[in-house]
Amino acid sequence: MSETTTARVVTPVARPAARRVPGRGRHKPAGPLAYVGLVAASAFAVLPLLWAVSTSLKSKGAVLSDGGWVPAAPTLQNYATVLFDSQVPRYLLNSIVVAGGSVALTIVLALLGAYATARFQFRGRDASLFLILMTSMIPGIAILVPLYFLAVRTGLYDTYLGMIVVYTAWQVPTVLWMLRGFLQSIPASLEEAGRIDGAGDLRIMVQLVLPLAKPGIAAASVVAFVAVWNDFLIASTMVSSDHKRLVSVGLYNYLSQYGIEWGQLTAAVVVTVVPMILLFVLMEKRIVSGLSAGATKG
Repeated sequence: MSETTTARVVTPVARPAARRVPGRGRHKPAGPLAYVGLVAASAFAVLPLLWAVSTSLKSKGAVLSDGGWVPAAPTLQNYATVLFDSQVPRYLLNSIVVAGGSVALTIVLALLGAYATARFQFRGRDASLFLILMTSMIPGIAILVPLYFLAVRTGLYDTYLGMIVVYTAWQVPTVLWMLRGFLQSIPASLEEAGRIDGAGDLRIMVQLVLPLAKPGIAAASVVAFVAVWNDFLIASTMVSSDHKRLVSVGLYNYLSQYGIEWGQLTAAVVVTVVPMILLFVLMEKRIVSGLSAGATKG
């Protein structure tokens, strides 16, 4: 008895081609013009700082005679004068105190407002957010005179507290919007679990939300700190005592009717920029993650 084996041929069934969504799954490489633009923008930002570093390493006579970017006879005399024979260290301390106090108070107030507007529904919420955002669009010069008279009447003129209050009011709208966008990216289910366990809103915000909001808080803090550190208009108006001046105003001591001390001025500029560079380097990861997460919602 013979066995006959029958081969079965399976014909593959044609599947419909997957529908391609335009623009998805494809990454268009940046063109050469984009790289040219990035290089030009980077050079525009870095070259002035490099020129300041070069000038700060030249002596008073070499500033005018030596036009090269690399000093022929570099010296640290300008830095020694700025750090040990001037008021720049005092100005730096004043800026740290005012900027640090302003950022701390701004974060506390803005975080409370951001959490309320991100998690609760109440009448007038959208209108309030719009009005808060509008206040940040008012030019500082437009309210400078009223702020001056108000500070004099309340006894806050020429004080650290007066500057901290003004800078806090200036930065709260921007920081509130930044933190609100970040808080909206945090899942609300975590807070619902906390409410099931009997936790109140304040406890939920402190114990559950704050640990997850650290990147956003770090990014907002750096933005506010840099804004206060670089401000000149309010710092020059709200203070008259030299020992309370901020570093942005103190740099103008090197500009006088007898000329400009370019070596010392550029050395002082480099010294004031170093804290900002260190701040960005130390908090780079938190800043990037905070800004990217906060940009997904708003």
